[in-house]
Amino acid sequence: MKIICRKNDLFSSINIVSKAVASKTTMDILECILIETDNDRVRLTANDTEIGIETYFDAEVMEEGQIALEARMFSDMIKRLPDSDVSIETFDNMKTEIHCEKIHFDIQGKSGEDFTRLPDIEHHHEITLSQFDIKEMIRQTLFSVSSNENNKLMTGEQIKIEDNTLMITSLDGHRISLRRMALQEECADIEVIVPGKTMSELLKILPGEAKDLVTLCFSDKHILFRFGDTRIVSRLLDGKFYNINQIISTDYEIKLTVNKMDFIRSLDRSTLFVKESDRKPIMMQTHGNLVDISIHSQMGAMDDQLMGQKEGKDITIGLNPRFMLDALRAIDDESVTMYFINDVAPCIIRNDSETYLYIVLPIMIRKNI
Repeated sequence: MKIICRKNDLFSSINIVSKAVASKTTMDILECILIETDNDRVRLTANDTEIGIETYFDAEVMEEGQIALEARMFSDMIKRLPDSDVSIETFDNMKTEIHCEKIHFDIQGKSGEDFTRLPDIEHHHEITLSQFDIKEMIRQTLFSVSSNENNKLMTGEQIKIEDNTLMITSLDGHRISLRRMALQEECADIEVIVPGKTMSELLKILPGEAKDLVTLCFSDKHILFRFGDTRIVSRLLDGKFYNINQIISTDYEIKLTVNKMDFIRSLDRSTLFVKESDRKPIMMQTHGNLVDISIHSQMGAMDDQLMGQKEGKDITIGLNPRFMLDALRAIDDESVTMYFINDVAPCIIRNDSETYLYIVLPIMIRKNI
């Protein structure tokens, strides 16, 4: 194989597929990026068997072929080259030469025949969306995916289509995030669980322009994201996602609306007195339309007061400030409305159109704090 391409095109493509390079594996080939020619283009592929990514870029193909190169070394080499044309040439013994201006690298490759390629997805359903819309929905829910591998389903996000409405849901046992969006095209009902890692990498790779599209293809075992010159294939998590409708209640005793940014600033100040690993709650207490925010810990104390609009009785409730901040920062509205039943029931944050819903479980507080 021999190709000539622009350094920036090559390096951008390496950055995309590197998200799927295996970091811990006994199979050396999974630590590689596969480079192969396809007419007058070049395809890069990485695959850790859970998520696989391939992308194309334009090049002058002087000799057809393929080679698998160790991803980290290859990426570091290209990164350190000047912004000029790069020549990559391989030989029968898998030796690979990389030239750029006066720079010459030698690297030993592996046979492309041994590389695990992306599976062919025989999908049953597909939908096409704005990249901006899907990227925003992931950004606004991904933070509540659990990192605890003991509960595998919580490490993923549910993508569900029902009555032509797309829903993305995540939960970690302490909070729930849900985003809804009406679809412009007819689509059959679908329900899958996508690993959080896949959603995280998609969030990084998707350009996210409103005018650009991404197609989601669903099969029994995989999901395919197709956009531009890039394909991302991921295994799905097996199992039935949690029925959050059992937690969501339309009944409430208290409805509280506050300015979002004022609330964020107050909560952010309160985190000065909470260690990262500490579950110390902030105490939120209403007095009519006044909302007291306070925290008292071994590190210090803070008391603050906000104006709000309250319907119903007063409440005193303990909440995790960081969980609340994650939800609030994912909301674009100027004000937010919270619903409560009592001090031991979840705090529900939602808008009237219910395009978003966030649930944060309360933390028991001592009344003498």
